[in-house]
Amino acid sequence: MPKFNLMSYIMPPEDKMFFTLFQNSAELCIETAKLYLEIIESGLNEEKKENVLKAKKKGSLSLKLTLKQLNKSFITPLEREDIQYIAVNLYKINKKIGKACLNLDVYKLKECTDEMKEQASILVKASCKLGEIIKCLKKVSDVELITKLNIEMKELETYGDGVHRKAISDLFSGKYDALEVIKLRDIYKDIENSLDTCYHISDTILNVALKQS
Repeated sequence: MPKFNLMSYIMPPEDKMFFTLFQNSAELCIETAKLYLEIIESGLNEEKKENVLKAKKKGSLSLKLTLKQLNKSFITPLEREDIQYIAVNLYKINKKIGKACLNLDVYKLKECTDEMKEQASILVKASCKLGEIIKCLKKVSDVELITKLNIEMKELETYGDGVHRKAISDLFSGKYDALEVIKLRDIYKDIENSLDTCYHISDTILNVALKQS
């Protein structure tokens, strides 16, 4: 049975802003991941490019608001280091996805590989799973649920690792020229890093739950 979380009742309302800011950042990651998948499937146009740039600005603003709130809060619902870590890495996910989106245009890739499409699909699933886990921050006493979600996130991250290895192996098979290898490897790396960061945040939240249980 989940333990009673006294902190959620005694924290001042302004300190509960962290949960709202985290959820907003997680939802932005989901939005950007879906946008990347859409771009992979149907191409990048000016409207989508503008949406990517807007998402990057929103991510930066969310991080600034979170750190500002952290600096002015005497008491916080989680350890200050955990709040900073989660906020910074949510920003990094959004930034890396945005970079991959824009590089599709900068690199003038003629077509997307099957591995790019598969990576994009996994990323959407991982970002949605991250959104579920972030919601659990308000009830970190529910260790069983958080553990279950963290295991599911690890499975997605492991599957993503396999796709990435296959993609890199294919890059060096000899069917791509040197410039194309550099372009594709860069995009693969940004999405792989985003997937890894989804898991790292998930694992941090599980550690928070274990410390408070």
